[in-house]
Amino acid sequence: MSKSYTITLEISRYDPDTKLSWIQTYQVEVGGILRFVDVLRKVNDEQDPTLAWASSCEHAQCGSCGIIVNGKPLLACELLVRDAVEKFNTQKFTLKPLNIAPVLRDLVVDLEKAYDKVHEALPYLIKPAPPHPDGDEYRISPEKLDIYVEATRCINCFCCATACISSHRNFLGPNVTMANIVRLMDPRETAKEERMDILYREDGVYRCHTSRACSFVCPKEIDVSHFLALGKEGKF
Repeated sequence: MSKSYTITLEISRYDPDTKLSWIQTYQVEVGGILRFVDVLRKVNDEQDPTLAWASSCEHAQCGSCGIIVNGKPLLACELLVRDAVEKFNTQKFTLKPLNIAPVLRDLVVDLEKAYDKVHEALPYLIKPAPPHPDGDEYRISPEKLDIYVEATRCINCFCCATACISSHRNFLGPNVTMANIVRLMDPRETAKEERMDILYREDGVYRCHTSRACSFVCPKEIDVSHFLALGKEGKF
């Protein structure tokens, strides 16, 4: 049987109608294998139906449940109570919204605004190469393919952008820059010059301070900082 915990949540609240912000405290009795999305749902069901938070797939694939717990951006659907207690060595948790976009209400941020930066990187083939003349695929070496596939696991949860010490200082952000670098690695992309212009523009990859915070917080354990280093060195 799962161990039970009495945890305290200090949650950042925001009411867009009154423009008021405050911290609200909840005490919850929960099982250790509950995820933080389950804990928030329990708060809604038993204490406060007005508390707003976001989730969709709850399988760590959509990134919509990203929040900051005790200073670390993460996915609420991945964090178990028992793991949080062990990881942070406490049963008291502060929950804040990600800081990559305006807050809509409580823990919910405007992800459409956050995606504006992703769209700037044109995360698709700008000018695909024509079909291979021999009717074959455009091939990538096994070594490059391993690197390429790792980057494509990014779900744009914006945890890395939240942790990044540079992304709030005129930097496109780690996930956005990596999306551009991935397409530079794609042999089907012929608009290399346009992509290089994005990579090395004023708010491009050289704004990265190489803190490696992006890699540290990535829920998919992608070494994001490695891709940014490849971009700085022009190695694709």
